[in-house]
Amino acid sequence: MSHITFSSNIACNGCLSKVQPILDELEGVSSWEVDLESPEKIVTVETTTCEAEEIKQAVATVGYKLVEKE
Repeated sequence: MSHITFSSNIACNGCLSKVQPILDELEGVSSWEVDLESPEKIVTVETTTCEAEEIKQAVATVGYKLVEKE
């Protein structure tokens, strides 16, 4: 199990509602969360098989950008 952390442009609950179905259905993602209070809108994804690029591409399909944090 790995945790991948991203900064994002997911700014509000409306944005979150667009991203939720994408992340919920992404195979290999066991849980995820977005910290809307953080200035960087940190997204944390717990996964067994997904790579960061896969997650970024999936979220991009609904218009949001993720940048992997080192």
